[in-house]
Amino acid sequence: MRCVPSGGIPLGLVLLVCGAHGFFLPNVTHLEKLLSKYQQDEPHSRMRRAIPRSDKEEILMLHNKLRGQVYPSASNMEYMTWDEELEKSAAAWAHECIWEHGPTSLLVSIGQNLAVHWGRYRSPGSHVQSWYDEVKDYTYPYPHECNPWCPERCSGPMCTHYTQIVWATTNKVGCAVNTCQRMNVWGDVWENAVYLVCNYSPKGNWIGEAPYRNGRPCSACPPSYGGGCRNNLCYREQTHDQKPETDEMNEVETAPVAEDKHVWAQPRGSRPTKPKKTKTSTVTYMTQVVRCDTKMKDKCKGSTCNRYQCPAGCLKNKAKIFGTLFYESSSSICRAAIHYGVLDDKGGLVDVTRNGKVPFFVKSERHGVESLR
Repeated sequence: MRCVPSGGIPLGLVLLVCGAHGFFLPNVTHLEKLLSKYQQDEPHSRMRRAIPRSDKEEILMLHNKLRGQVYPSASNMEYMTWDEELEKSAAAWAHECIWEHGPTSLLVSIGQNLAVHWGRYRSPGSHVQSWYDEVKDYTYPYPHECNPWCPERCSGPMCTHYTQIVWATTNKVGCAVNTCQRMNVWGDVWENAVYLVCNYSPKGNWIGEAPYRNGRPCSACPPSYGGGCRNNLCYREQTHDQKPETDEMNEVETAPVAEDKHVWAQPRGSRPTKPKKTKTSTVTYMTQVVRCDTKMKDKCKGSTCNRYQCPAGCLKNKAKIFGTLFYESSSSICRAAIHYGVLDDKGGLVDVTRNGKVPFFVKSERHGVESLR
């Protein structure tokens, strides 16, 4: 894990929050039907991405169906359309056959859900449904429940696939499927693994926000929809002579420039513009209250981590941390924040996310806290 300070939240330990996470469904039956659908006829070192029109239509139809049936109801849920550029970027990443989110240059601008399986045929829609089914572990954060910070509302291992699917302002999706001859999935090598990548724009899963506004369907749609509503979704009629998207119109095309001192930067410039709110925004923040000795691995189980409220008095606590700039998962969340320098002994808010594997961790003493290794 790596810590990057944020200018927007003085007491925050901010790392790149992709709003996207991996998901897999293992299976042990035969592959013939599946491989005949996604493989090329001629031998190839890596099989090309193939997503039939029927799969595209199923993915898009299911996204909009699920978005229109959220509970509690959404007042600003937008109709989702298929985006060819998002499909191309998803195809490029699916061809890499890497069971991680990427590429890094796009993750500051897009949301991403991943799935992989092997064995009997599974339609892409079955994975989309599995992402949505995380709703069983999710509790919508009503503003009156925040006093002053909303708790993290997921009771299961993760809910961020679900929240990306139902993020109200995410109105474009593009997906790709690739059959990988050999793919490392959490330490196990899967042969002929079928890899699904779905990219979303504008990205969702912004820390401190609910996925949508609760209210009568279509009662808070953006003005650009002209009052249109279809199946509980903000909708505008599509015309055949619509202008094609340009680089300026599509957020995926232009990756923000990283900060000079940090490889992983908070995406300040790419965030969608929102109308100003009259109420304080603190009522929509979601956070988990942790202790000084709470470890990263206790709270970051296979997903992008979240926002944590650290108590005062962690400076003299004996909880261990490992590393400098990058912190090993058995480190104390709050003590790592102090060591990095974005929190002091008064406590405060910390944003953390997973940063993948690193070859080693550096021992140092900073701000009165000694790290090991």
